[in-house]
Formats: sequence, C-alpha cells, structure tokens
Amino acid sequence: MTYTTVQYSLDVIKDEARQLVTKGIVSRQQPIYTLCQYIPAREWACVECELEECNFLLRDRIGDLIGHETWDND
Repeated sequence: MTYTTVQYSLDVIKDEARQLVTKGIVSRQQPIYTLCQYIPAREWACVECELEECNFLLRDRIGDLIGHETWDND
C-alpha cells in the first residue's frame, strides 16, 4: 500500500479553506483550527507548521487566512 503525502503550502491551505467556506461547511468567523476536522490527522502537523511559519495562529479566524472575497456578479 502506498501513501501519498500532500505538500501543504499556504496557497493550498487557503484554497482548501476557501472551498469549505464556499460550500458552507465552515464559516469565515470560525478559528483556523476548525480546519483540522477536514484535513487528515497525519497531515495536520504539516499544515500547522506552515501556518506558524506564515505567522498565523490556530485561533485566528478562517476569514483572516483566506482574505477578502471577490464577487464576479457585483
């Protein structure tokens, strides 16, 4: 059995978070650590390290991580 390890760059983490917000699974107001429920446990340590390196705290809001949303239909 082969396991593939996903490399979690900040852009990948932001994309994952943005998709979860867009689908209504998580809220922009929830803390970043909420994302650990949707990322495999064995990969969460990598995500946590990447966030720390980019000066994000797990208690920061998901909205702070993904930034401002732009709307095409405005």
